[in-house]
Amino acid sequence: MIDVKLLRTDLPAVVSNLERRGFSLDTEWYTQQENTRKVLQIKLEDLRRQRNEGSKKVGQIKSQGASPTDLSIHLDHLAQIDQNLEITQKTFRTLEEALDAFYLTVPNLIDADVPDGMDSSQNRELRRVGTLPHYPFTVRDHVAIGEKLGGMSFSEASRIVGTRFVVLKGFLAQLQRALINFMLDIHVQEHGYEEVYVPHLVNRDSLIGTGQLPKFESELFKIAKSADWYLIPTAEVPVTNLARDRIFSRDELPCQWVAHTPCYRSEAGSYGKDLKGMIRQHQFEKVELVCVTTPDRSNDMLERLTAHAEAILAKLELPYRIMLLCAGDTGFGSAKTYDLEVWLPGQNDYREISSCSNFREFQARRMHARWRKGPKDKPEWVHTLNGSALAVGRTLIALLENRQDEGGKISIPEALRPYLGGISHLPEELIRPNQVI
Repeated sequence: MIDVKLLRTDLPAVVSNLERRGFSLDTEWYTQQENTRKVLQIKLEDLRRQRNEGSKKVGQIKSQGASPTDLSIHLDHLAQIDQNLEITQKTFRTLEEALDAFYLTVPNLIDADVPDGMDSSQNRELRRVGTLPHYPFTVRDHVAIGEKLGGMSFSEASRIVGTRFVVLKGFLAQLQRALINFMLDIHVQEHGYEEVYVPHLVNRDSLIGTGQLPKFESELFKIAKSADWYLIPTAEVPVTNLARDRIFSRDELPCQWVAHTPCYRSEAGSYGKDLKGMIRQHQFEKVELVCVTTPDRSNDMLERLTAHAEAILAKLELPYRIMLLCAGDTGFGSAKTYDLEVWLPGQNDYREISSCSNFREFQARRMHARWRKGPKDKPEWVHTLNGSALAVGRTLIALLENRQDEGGKISIPEALRPYLGGISHLPEELIRPNQVI
């Protein structure tokens, strides 16, 4: 949630910043409600003052032995004040609830160095890493490769549940598991993250805290038997909520957490060619990085987190590029986002494999996550950041497509081989169901 004080004191600046996103703030409604709130607040303060003065007056009259008639008059007057106060308080609470609901629909403010633009075509490419592969044969996409190798089945998944799911078998299932373990080990052992295991279900408050609700409710899977449980769309939600309702000491920050979870997204609508294959599914795996830090370190932390995601791509020898998202393409809660896009020969294009974002105070305000410089200092909002490092399914796709040969084999990057029994290519003999070890 953006700073409500900033809305109240410098509305034009907020409106101007949000317009960079293409978001139009309903200033007429907000100004009307805010003016009413101020009037009601002044009225509440005056009624409370009147009640206090009236109570003192009644006390004085009683102590002076006033007549029952005089006492009755003052008591009736005090009762009328109490009635007006109760009505005004109820009206004030209703107005505050409407304003609170409104605040939850307002996106984060964009950082000054984020480029202008309304869509992905106006994102800024910062750099490219790696050499694009060239093949003396017709390149297969991951669907053709997976089906040829017999390890990827969309038809079986469709019979089990429906479209936009996949069944991975044998070496492809093991390749996915190897990628997960590889990513976790790198982030824990080399980058210093603390691994956490978190629930795959979250309540409504958790989704509000990280900004998925109320805006993205249509993209979530809600558990029918519960009024308050949802399948997680990303590990960002449960992991970031580890900071909810906490006050960290300076020594506890930064927190750097890594988690592997499945992710579940409804994502209604048509995505054209993304409906084919594993690019965009209802269920997929991710290794997620989450950082909680002090405001003075969040800029550096975004660069570090992005570098940690890049390190996985570099170790897997996959070509990629770094994009700074323009204002209109930056996510609802983010102030600044870098996208890592991996090269996919099957699509002859770069595709997003990670988004690394700095949310600054936005999520912290919604979660009431704070820190304190010293024992006697006033608590301040923390800054939160997160990024995929990486989306496992898309990493698997990138490996299959970039490292294919004409005969259908897939070469395994050196760094990943220890996680696959030392083999250099797929398919080679991996652990089979009936194999004695």
